[in-house]
Amino acid sequence: MTDLIKKIKSRFKERFNEEPVLIQSPGRVNLIGEHTDYNDGFVLPAAIQKVILLGIAKNGIGKIRAYSEDMDEAVELDLNNLQKSDKHWANYIKGAVSEVMKAGHKPKGFDVVFGGDIPIGAGLSSSAALEGAVLVGLEKLFSLGLDRKRMAKIGQLTEHNHVGVNCGIMDQFINLHGEANKVLKLDCRSLEYELYPFIRDDIKIVLCDSKVSHNLADSEYNVRRSQCEEGVEVMKNYKPEIKNLRDVDLELLNAHKDEMEEVVYRRCKYVLEENERVHAACRDLENNDFEAFGKRMFASHDGLSNDYEVSCEELDVLVDIAKNQPGLLGARMMGGGFGGCTINLVEEQHVEAFTDAIKEQYKARTGKDTEIYITQINGGTQVLQGDEADIKK
Repeated sequence: MTDLIKKIKSRFKERFNEEPVLIQSPGRVNLIGEHTDYNDGFVLPAAIQKVILLGIAKNGIGKIRAYSEDMDEAVELDLNNLQKSDKHWANYIKGAVSEVMKAGHKPKGFDVVFGGDIPIGAGLSSSAALEGAVLVGLEKLFSLGLDRKRMAKIGQLTEHNHVGVNCGIMDQFINLHGEANKVLKLDCRSLEYELYPFIRDDIKIVLCDSKVSHNLADSEYNVRRSQCEEGVEVMKNYKPEIKNLRDVDLELLNAHKDEMEEVVYRRCKYVLEENERVHAACRDLENNDFEAFGKRMFASHDGLSNDYEVSCEELDVLVDIAKNQPGLLGARMMGGGFGGCTINLVEEQHVEAFTDAIKEQYKARTGKDTEIYITQINGGTQVLQGDEADIKK
């Protein structure tokens, strides 16, 4: 981190001849609770040690001047006429500022330099990290009166309206509300949340990238949503107050399973069981029972693979290899599915052997290489220089 701080400060001074405020903004993992968000369910994400570091300062010229250290690209945007950029990363900055302005706030011109070690395209939400860093930076510079929950909503609107990704709010929420040594259980309906202890320093989070692109994820995502909604329509015949699967229990679902297609029943069953796994996993953490927590991760993967059918051969192979390795507590696919990463909880003393085994056996069974990322839980977006008290939690 020290080297990254030096690099960003040096680059900022070189480009803008100013001393920046530094914002540290993390990537995230989701430990359990997949495909529950759009059913108003529960998720259990955590901020991680892989971060974006962003330097920001006022410039007094009514423009945004931004530089991406990792891409070696620069843009200049006019605050009075914000237009879509041909640089993809710049649209997260432009979008966040546009949404802040739509909400009635009036940030002035500023300069930005950012870089970091969150892998792009690995499902660790580098985009939410950039949004969070920009929004916390704007609050620090201009005292806009934005609390963290409002920032998360602005980050989500940035994705919807300026990037074209119709995402939930989990990524932005954990980026801004994460705490060190804690996971966050988020109620995706009310946005109420609770923090639970994750204090085993001897456990590493190991992410194994299948190197399979999510080429089916978008279309199949829409299919899964419609199947869940189809099941809800059946349930509404018996309880009209039901809005979505959040309001259904397994007893009601099982009582009327014959009134829906078998595949619709399995989709709904998975979501209800996954929501319960999130609650149970939180109880495991309160009891410091990581063995039980890991078993729920395996059960989550089985449900995602067999009932929700959003896994793929490569993800299943990664979990299957992991199951047989010493020191593994739990493993499952993470994210929308059809590619991307698995998330594994591995005792630190076994991480090196685990990594070697995964690389060797995955190559032998699929013909593909895998990228492996090792991290731990960390805090949410924070100002590294100056007093952070003016940014409300």
